[in-house]
Amino acid sequence: MSTKLWGGRFQEESASWVNDFGASINFDQLMADEDVEGSLAHVKMLGKTGILPDSDVQQIIVGLEGIQSDLHAGKIEFSTVNEDVHMNIESILTDRIGPVAGKLHTARSRNDQVATDFHLYLKNRLPKIIDEIGMVQSTLVKLAEENVETIMPGYTHLQHAQPISYGHYLMAYYQMLKRDKERFTFNEEHTDMLPLGAAALAGTTFPIDRQFVARELGFSKVYANSLDAVSDRDFALEFLSNASILMMHLSRFCEELSMWVSYEFNYIELSDAFTTGSSIMPQKKNPDMAELIRGKSGRVYGHLMGLLATMKSLPLAYNKDLQEDKEGTFDTIKTILPSLKVLNGMLKSLKVNKDKMHAAVENDFSNATELADYLATKGIPFREAHKIVGELVLKGIQNHQNLQDISLTDYKKINPKIDQQVYEVLKPTIAVERRHSEGGTGFDQVKKQIELAKVELNQ
Repeated sequence: MSTKLWGGRFQEESASWVNDFGASINFDQLMADEDVEGSLAHVKMLGKTGILPDSDVQQIIVGLEGIQSDLHAGKIEFSTVNEDVHMNIESILTDRIGPVAGKLHTARSRNDQVATDFHLYLKNRLPKIIDEIGMVQSTLVKLAEENVETIMPGYTHLQHAQPISYGHYLMAYYQMLKRDKERFTFNEEHTDMLPLGAAALAGTTFPIDRQFVARELGFSKVYANSLDAVSDRDFALEFLSNASILMMHLSRFCEELSMWVSYEFNYIELSDAFTTGSSIMPQKKNPDMAELIRGKSGRVYGHLMGLLATMKSLPLAYNKDLQEDKEGTFDTIKTILPSLKVLNGMLKSLKVNKDKMHAAVENDFSNATELADYLATKGIPFREAHKIVGELVLKGIQNHQNLQDISLTDYKKINPKIDQQVYEVLKPTIAVERRHSEGGTGFDQVKKQIELAKVELNQ
């Protein structure tokens, strides 16, 4: 006869290595606090509805609160013999208060219990993730405000395109993180749903009060369908998808940080606290923390694809496959929170080489569009102006001559209406400043972005 808590119909024991394969306690013990929290709400409901007598309820509550206190003190030891966090907690409770502990499982199943624990675990951590994103946003806004009039090359295809404000560049990442925050905030809505009460898959014959449990645990709603309640992992998939997009944004940023600190660019300098040296090359200062964030994006993508693959052909309702939903989610939380914190530290301490950035747009052809636009104001069709400037750029490359170095006499050969103002138009700072279109890189527009961002962050 099996000694398992569920072993009444089993005549043989599994080998220890089989138990180890099936056990989840090595990772789902992270939800131990949520498991006790859910059990406390459940047993209070059993007492409120008269399903259990008050004497039993009080005995179970005292036992669970004692376990919770020991959990916080690090005094609880778990065993793979009891498979998962639920059976471990119940076994410990039984050791402490005796057979009455078995009444706690009335009107519930491990299926709705684990789903509830998982919802609670993520629900308790989403606000922290949202807060950490907000901290990075705040740092970006501060850095952007300090660099509204810092000029750098804007790139397309990693080629100098047009001069832009470095503050404008930084606010682009602010906007990406704003969307990330919105996605995680929406994720809270689908995480804020109570599965408990669905039991194994079909609900229960006991007169339970799911709304009471929802209020006790701080859930705003309960699942409307018991089959869906125990089998749904959309909230976890949403989280992993959101986390993947977030890490993609962080990875893009860190890719550029790694480029900007290189000898070839030298646009910024990272603090020694966020860089490392080489074991053989004394001169090296490597942007390892930025590279690690970039590298960890693939780790998070893998967790998303893993759960999607797990879910893709699961029949209703609960299946043991769903045990594979947690490790990737736990690891993703442990990945994105320090990634955000480290990025924030890098940004707070980085130094901007403003002169180097500005010099990069003084000796290039990123002002070519300015000249084409200027020619268009003199009555030359833009397509013709584009061709003319393209030819001037080619000639300039061949003769090592920038557009601002061409004589006014030569410009007048193109069009006699061209005057001294052309040289003002070609200045990088003027080129940036003049871009007043909404959302553009003009200084006034960047300042508007920053002021709006401040309002958003204070809401």
